[in-house]
Amino acid sequence: MSRRLNVYGLCLVFGGSLLLLASQQLANPRPHPHPHPQQPQSAAPPRPTAPTPPPASSLSHNRSQLSIEEVISLQRARIQHEMRDYRFEAGSRGLEGLTPETGGTPRRSLILTTWRSGSTFVGDILNALPANYYHYEPLLNFDIVQIRGPPHAAPALRNLRQLLDCDYHGPGMEEYLHYGRAHVWLFTHNERLWEHCSDHPHLCWNATFLTKFCRLFPFQSMKVVRLRLKLAEELLGDDSEGPRILLLVRDPRGVLQSRRHRDWCPGQPDCDQPALLCADMVSDYVAAVRMAALHPRRFRVLRYEDLSLDPYKTVSSLLDFFGVDFHSSVKEFLDTHTKLDLGGVSSTFRNSKSAPFHWTKDLDFEDVWNIQSECFEAMAHWGYNMAHNQSHLMSKEFNPLGEYSVA
Repeated sequence: MSRRLNVYGLCLVFGGSLLLLASQQLANPRPHPHPHPQQPQSAAPPRPTAPTPPPASSLSHNRSQLSIEEVISLQRARIQHEMRDYRFEAGSRGLEGLTPETGGTPRRSLILTTWRSGSTFVGDILNALPANYYHYEPLLNFDIVQIRGPPHAAPALRNLRQLLDCDYHGPGMEEYLHYGRAHVWLFTHNERLWEHCSDHPHLCWNATFLTKFCRLFPFQSMKVVRLRLKLAEELLGDDSEGPRILLLVRDPRGVLQSRRHRDWCPGQPDCDQPALLCADMVSDYVAAVRMAALHPRRFRVLRYEDLSLDPYKTVSSLLDFFGVDFHSSVKEFLDTHTKLDLGGVSSTFRNSKSAPFHWTKDLDFEDVWNIQSECFEAMAHWGYNMAHNQSHLMSKEFNPLGEYSVA
């Protein structure tokens, strides 16, 4: 009997040992035999293939506690990876020649327009470039206004200069970052930054981190919808390595039709009044003629409709103006964003050939006529043809687009 009890006891001990071992294995699983590659100790050269950077989680058990330098090192490796197949100009210093942290000068692209004129689409095209840092609507904290002069012109231009210089410590930046904490879409469109904001929220609004992070990037893009062109000319200055400016123009009938779908526009004179919109378009035309003559290599005009009708050819020419390569990532963006209408009013997934002309179906002729009566001069400058009556508006013979020139 005692012998049988001993056998039972041994079985219980053995079984308990197996259960304990299994529970330890579940609590502490063995590492995967092929972990993510570790980051190199020194920066990789710009052209050779760089290792795929590991996710932030592989660097720390608590991602929210990563230091500024750890995040900067991680992003530096990611940029090297993104730029691995980028075609640099012959004779250039490659990536080092374009990154401020290595004494280089980034390619800075500034889109200047007004609300609902296609800037989200153009901004996303530029942001499809590898290693692009996107300053999305940096004047958001000025509210729903158009800046044409004092009192907002000086602080607005100061903020734009500081951001283009990756300076988040200067005057006005504290207010800018304070606004961003409560209005996060100021940063969410800057996808490469926002990924780290999500993982490391203690760094996201830190001026020291933002300055260092911005200085890693070879490309910067900025879209501005609250500043008129005559003021933006100051950003060109005499520095040939400064930003290149694109004035993006859209038919005022399409602009005002699109703004009706935004709840922040009605009741705001600078947004819902055709007379103010078209006075700005006339002012922009006068400034564009002057700037095209003085800065032919650093200033360009583009109608949103022309881009939409021939996106691949227009984007190729546009990127050439900005001094950047028509990278495969940009082509992929165009392939996926210009064929079908998907998403809401802010989506950039559009049938590009029809998107600019929705107004011809959504507005009745009374609305069209009211806009045209306020915008005759602006439409003549920018080559937009008048609709004469409802039948003309709805006919296949009506072409809203005519010729224009700023030469």
